[in-house]
Amino acid sequence: MKVKTRSILEELNAIAETRNTDAFVENRAINVINGAINLMELIHKHYDADEADELERRLINSIKGQDPSKFQRGIKKIVEGKQNKT
Repeated sequence: MKVKTRSILEELNAIAETRNTDAFVENRAINVINGAINLMELIHKHYDADEADELERRLINSIKGQDPSKFQRGIKKIVEGKQNKT
């Protein structure tokens, strides 16, 4: 009789399949929200009030619209504005 052995990846996949999806979604959401809060604090620390408000608005709209390029355009606009001033 041959004993069947399972690889580590098979074991991990078996665990992942039985994982509580609700807990997984909750954990991911908490991580994303904390990351967004930290990002907004960083934005408000390094940009003036008008620029920070604009970037915060673009960040939220990028998430809502599922389009990261909206936020990228905002950063690019600020960088170009700073280069034009110098």
